[in-house]
Amino acid sequence: MGTGTIFSGFSQVSYAPDTLQDDPIAAALDSLYRLNLFEKGYAKVIYPKNPKYHFAPDSVPRYEELVYEARLSKIDAISPFDLQYNEVVKGYIEMYTLRRRELVSRMMALSQFYFPMFEEQLDKYNLPLELKYLAICESALNPMAKSRSGAMGLWQFMYPTGKMYGLKVSSYVDERCDPYKSTVAACEYFQYLYGLFGDWQMVLAAYNCGPGNINKAIRRSGGKKTYWEIRPFLPRETQGYVPAFIAVNYMMNYTAEHNLYSAIPKKTFLQVDTLTVKKQISFDQISAVLDIPVEEIQYLNPSYRKMVIPVSDESASILTLPSNKIGEFVSNEDKIYNYYKKDTLNSKEVLAIQEVRKTHVVKKGEHLSSIAKIYGCTVAEIKTWNGITTATVKPGKKLTIYTYSKQQTPAVQTPKEKPSPVVTETKTNKNASGTFKYYTIQKGDSLYKIAMKNQTTVEEIKRLNNFGEKYNLLPGQKIKIALM
Repeated sequence: MGTGTIFSGFSQVSYAPDTLQDDPIAAALDSLYRLNLFEKGYAKVIYPKNPKYHFAPDSVPRYEELVYEARLSKIDAISPFDLQYNEVVKGYIEMYTLRRRELVSRMMALSQFYFPMFEEQLDKYNLPLELKYLAICESALNPMAKSRSGAMGLWQFMYPTGKMYGLKVSSYVDERCDPYKSTVAACEYFQYLYGLFGDWQMVLAAYNCGPGNINKAIRRSGGKKTYWEIRPFLPRETQGYVPAFIAVNYMMNYTAEHNLYSAIPKKTFLQVDTLTVKKQISFDQISAVLDIPVEEIQYLNPSYRKMVIPVSDESASILTLPSNKIGEFVSNEDKIYNYYKKDTLNSKEVLAIQEVRKTHVVKKGEHLSSIAKIYGCTVAEIKTWNGITTATVKPGKKLTIYTYSKQQTPAVQTPKEKPSPVVTETKTNKNASGTFKYYTIQKGDSLYKIAMKNQTTVEEIKRLNNFGEKYNLLPGQKIKIALM
């Protein structure tokens, strides 16, 4: 089928049902082909022994439009979103259920890793849980996804917006790719956008193209206030964005009806845990001692840009590992910190990387490439750090530049202990399990958040407090925190 023109019921749009490769939604989905972990960590889809609809394993079910519309109406009845059916929505439904089936199976596997964390934060911020599906539209759940415009991570934050919501971007760390921190930032942004527009469909559109473009479209439409009314006046990408979100809601609720099943996930949400790194460390060191592939460490820790975890006084450096490797890391901590390849470093010395933030004032005649040469970085990095989209900069403009210095220090040097984070109440005690302190639960706390605050792990908190599968965290409740 070639490119055709259809009438969606709201506006006349160009649509190419069989050529979605240039569509940003399809491009994000195709990025999963480049995620190396899939090749090693994801086996073929295991077809269930007793499938709900008794399709043959290679069957690709197709349905009439009335079926799509009826199914969507059922989801719409219990959703705060306007999940209506039209030809554009149909095109995305068929992209997911007919033409990108293998990638959808991989996405279903990734959802077992990310959705529990998304749901925890969306619930905390009192947001609709359906917003978890927006990450599928944005990045196809690829934590290292990067758009042509420079947006990064699961939630595809541009540099300026990420910076507004506290996501740090430097030479070594890009917190837009941190699954937890970027999800918190996304929730805060959703709240802000809903406060502006008071309509979830408009929130989706604004998340994609920015509230400024939404306001322009409202004015151009003569003051209309709903997505479908202003849709003809939105950027082309945003015209397909909300229909894609509707299609994802359909697809994720009717996978069995389309004979779609998950690939085997490398890790699920409950199979990983976190700990605080006390000293700078590389992925190679962790891999060598714990026997974990570097690709897996990189996938679990996508915010570290150069496969090195730096340590600074500004914030804790968090490492995510398979749960069964947490105890092994703690038991071999000194060995990991002091492990270096003999062919690259002297066994008695290590190179400590100290990141330095500088401000450069642009001089007359300077341009981005000449400034990049001065500091040993790239033009792309300068653009990212400063939210620049053009190739030129005016004299007098202040640019943020990150450089780093390498300092030789003894490998066996004991790292300085970081001060314990401030808690509402801390009282040190001893018991058979070792030294611990008491922490008072605050409103909005989760075990993950408490673990990050106190430089410990979720599993350690559970063990020390005898938490089973089900537990409640009540504000004012005191729990034990191990002194690491």
